[in-house]
Amino acid sequence: MSDQDAQTAPGTGSAHTAESGSSSTELPAQLAEVVEEFAELEERQKLELLLEFSRELPELPARYTGGYGQMEEVVECQTPLFLTVEYDDDAGTAQLFFAAPPEAPTTRGFAAILHEGLSGLSFEQILAVPEDLSERLGLARAITPLRLRGMTAMLGRIKRNIRAHLAETDPAQAG
Repeated sequence: MSDQDAQTAPGTGSAHTAESGSSSTELPAQLAEVVEEFAELEERQKLELLLEFSRELPELPARYTGGYGQMEEVVECQTPLFLTVEYDDDAGTAQLFFAAPPEAPTTRGFAAILHEGLSGLSFEQILAVPEDLSERLGLARAITPLRLRGMTAMLGRIKRNIRAHLAETDPAQAG
Protein backbone atom coordinates (compact mmCIF):
# COMPACT_ATOMS: atom_id res chain seq x y z
CA MET A 1 0.00 0.00 0.00
CA SER A 2 1.05 3.53 -0.62
CA ASP A 3 2.12 5.81 2.18
CA GLN A 4 0.71 8.64 0.12
CA ASP A 5 -2.82 9.79 -0.27
CA ALA A 6 -3.90 11.80 -3.28
CA GLN A 7 -7.19 13.59 -3.82
CA THR A 8 -8.27 15.79 -6.65
CA ALA A 9 -8.85 19.32 -5.52
CA PRO A 10 -12.26 20.48 -6.71
CA GLY A 11 -12.12 22.74 -9.72
CA THR A 12 -8.33 22.78 -9.95
CA GLY A 13 -7.53 19.57 -11.80
CA SER A 14 -4.78 19.14 -9.24
CA ALA A 15 -4.16 16.62 -6.54
CA HIS A 16 -2.84 17.05 -3.06
CA THR A 17 -0.32 14.50 -2.02
CA ALA A 18 0.54 14.08 1.60
CA GLU A 19 3.49 11.94 2.61
CA SER A 20 3.52 10.39 6.02
CA GLY A 21 5.24 12.73 8.41
CA SER A 22 5.80 15.51 5.90
CA SER A 23 3.88 18.54 4.78
CA SER A 24 1.35 18.44 1.95
CA THR A 25 2.52 19.48 -1.48
CA GLU A 26 0.35 19.86 -4.51
CA LEU A 27 0.98 17.77 -7.60
CA PRO A 28 -1.02 17.89 -10.83
CA ALA A 29 -3.47 14.97 -10.83
CA GLN A 30 -1.84 13.10 -13.72
CA LEU A 31 1.60 13.37 -12.11
CA ALA A 32 0.25 12.39 -8.69
CA GLU A 33 -1.14 9.26 -10.32
CA VAL A 34 2.33 8.31 -11.61
CA VAL A 35 3.91 8.97 -8.21
CA GLU A 36 1.25 6.81 -6.55
CA GLU A 37 1.93 4.01 -9.01
CA PHE A 38 5.62 3.99 -8.00
CA ALA A 39 4.87 4.35 -4.29
CA GLU A 40 2.84 1.14 -4.27
CA LEU A 41 5.68 -1.01 -5.61
CA GLU A 42 8.73 -2.81 -4.24
CA GLU A 43 12.17 -1.66 -5.42
CA ARG A 44 12.50 -4.26 -8.16
CA GLN A 45 9.00 -3.53 -9.43
CA LYS A 46 9.79 0.20 -9.51
CA LEU A 47 12.67 -0.51 -11.89
CA GLU A 48 10.39 -2.61 -14.06
CA LEU A 49 7.83 0.19 -14.13
CA LEU A 50 10.55 2.70 -15.05
CA LEU A 51 11.58 0.39 -17.90
CA GLU A 52 7.95 0.19 -18.97
CA PHE A 53 7.75 3.99 -19.03
CA SER A 54 10.93 4.10 -21.13
CA ARG A 55 9.20 2.03 -23.81
CA GLU A 56 6.24 4.41 -23.78
CA LEU A 57 8.17 7.62 -24.49
CA PRO A 58 6.29 9.02 -27.48
CA GLU A 59 8.08 9.38 -30.78
CA LEU A 60 9.03 12.90 -31.76
CA PRO A 61 6.74 14.76 -34.15
CA ALA A 62 8.08 14.76 -37.72
CA ARG A 63 9.22 18.38 -37.39
CA TYR A 64 11.94 17.26 -34.92
CA THR A 65 13.06 14.01 -36.50
CA GLY A 66 15.57 15.62 -38.88
CA GLY A 67 17.95 16.32 -36.01
CA TYR A 68 18.01 17.71 -32.55
CA GLY A 69 19.20 21.19 -33.59
CA GLN A 70 15.84 22.69 -32.64
CA MET A 71 15.89 20.97 -29.24
CA GLU A 72 17.81 21.69 -26.04
CA GLU A 73 20.29 19.12 -24.76
CA VAL A 74 20.03 18.41 -21.05
CA VAL A 75 23.75 18.09 -20.41
CA GLU A 76 23.24 17.10 -16.77
CA CYS A 77 21.93 13.71 -17.93
CA GLN A 78 24.49 10.93 -18.21
CA THR A 79 23.19 9.97 -21.64
CA PRO A 80 22.15 12.27 -24.46
CA LEU A 81 18.71 13.70 -23.83
CA PHE A 82 17.05 16.49 -25.76
CA LEU A 83 13.88 18.34 -24.93
CA THR A 84 11.73 21.05 -26.32
CA VAL A 85 8.68 22.85 -25.00
CA GLU A 86 5.91 24.09 -27.28
CA TYR A 87 3.54 26.72 -25.93
CA ASP A 88 -0.15 27.35 -26.52
CA ASP A 89 -0.43 30.90 -25.21
CA ASP A 90 -4.19 31.07 -25.74
CA ALA A 91 -4.71 28.04 -23.50
CA GLY A 92 -1.70 28.80 -21.28
CA THR A 93 -0.41 25.24 -21.69
CA ALA A 94 2.85 23.58 -22.65
CA GLN A 95 3.54 20.43 -24.65
CA LEU A 96 6.77 18.59 -23.86
CA PHE A 97 8.84 16.57 -26.30
CA PHE A 98 11.87 14.44 -25.44
CA ALA A 99 14.43 12.49 -27.41
CA ALA A 100 16.69 9.89 -25.82
CA PRO A 101 18.35 6.81 -27.28
CA PRO A 102 16.70 3.41 -26.70
CA GLU A 103 19.89 2.17 -25.00
CA ALA A 104 19.29 4.70 -22.19
CA PRO A 105 16.17 3.24 -20.52
CA THR A 106 16.55 5.12 -17.23
CA THR A 107 16.78 8.48 -18.97
CA ARG A 108 13.95 7.57 -21.33
CA GLY A 109 11.87 6.43 -18.36
CA PHE A 110 12.34 9.72 -16.55
CA ALA A 111 11.48 11.63 -19.74
CA ALA A 112 8.35 9.51 -20.25
CA ILE A 113 7.24 10.18 -16.66
CA LEU A 114 7.64 13.92 -17.17
CA HIS A 115 5.84 13.71 -20.49
CA GLU A 116 2.91 11.76 -19.05
CA GLY A 117 2.76 13.80 -15.87
CA LEU A 118 3.22 17.30 -17.23
CA SER A 119 2.70 17.60 -20.98
CA GLY A 120 -0.42 19.57 -21.80
CA LEU A 121 -0.72 21.16 -18.37
CA SER A 122 -0.92 24.87 -17.68
CA PHE A 123 2.26 26.88 -17.21
CA GLU A 124 1.31 27.46 -13.57
CA GLN A 125 0.76 23.76 -12.84
CA ILE A 126 4.15 22.82 -14.28
CA LEU A 127 5.94 25.64 -12.47
CA ALA A 128 4.35 24.51 -9.18
CA VAL A 129 5.73 20.95 -9.36
CA PRO A 130 8.09 20.45 -6.41
CA GLU A 131 11.78 20.01 -7.10
CA ASP A 132 11.87 16.73 -5.16
CA LEU A 133 9.81 14.86 -7.74
CA SER A 134 12.53 12.24 -8.33
CA GLU A 135 12.60 11.50 -4.58
CA ARG A 136 8.81 11.15 -4.49
CA LEU A 137 9.06 8.32 -7.00
CA GLY A 138 10.96 6.36 -4.36
CA LEU A 139 13.79 5.33 -6.64
CA ALA A 140 16.65 6.53 -4.42
CA ARG A 141 17.64 2.99 -3.40
CA ALA A 142 17.47 1.61 -6.92
CA ILE A 143 18.92 4.43 -9.02
CA THR A 144 22.19 6.31 -8.42
CA PRO A 145 21.93 9.90 -7.19
CA LEU A 146 23.66 11.04 -10.38
CA ARG A 147 20.86 9.57 -12.49
CA LEU A 148 18.18 11.03 -10.22
CA ARG A 149 19.81 14.44 -10.66
CA GLY A 150 19.26 14.02 -14.40
CA MET A 151 15.52 13.91 -13.85
CA THR A 152 15.70 16.94 -11.58
CA ALA A 153 17.67 18.73 -14.30
CA MET A 154 15.00 17.89 -16.90
CA LEU A 155 12.30 19.35 -14.67
CA GLY A 156 14.43 22.41 -13.94
CA ARG A 157 15.03 23.09 -17.63
CA ILE A 158 11.33 22.71 -18.42
CA LYS A 159 10.47 25.24 -15.72
CA ARG A 160 13.25 27.61 -16.80
CA ASN A 161 12.04 27.48 -20.41
CA ILE A 162 8.46 28.24 -19.35
CA ARG A 163 9.60 31.16 -17.18
CA ALA A 164 11.69 32.54 -20.08
CA HIS A 165 8.71 32.16 -22.43
CA LEU A 166 6.44 33.98 -19.97
CA ALA A 167 9.00 36.74 -19.54
CA GLU A 168 9.00 37.26 -23.30
CA THR A 169 5.27 37.00 -23.90
CA ASP A 170 3.64 38.05 -20.63
CA PRO A 171 6.10 39.65 -18.22
CA ALA A 172 3.33 40.08 -15.60
CA GLN A 173 3.00 36.27 -15.26
CA ALA A 174 6.72 35.49 -15.33
CA GLY A 175 7.04 36.27 -11.67
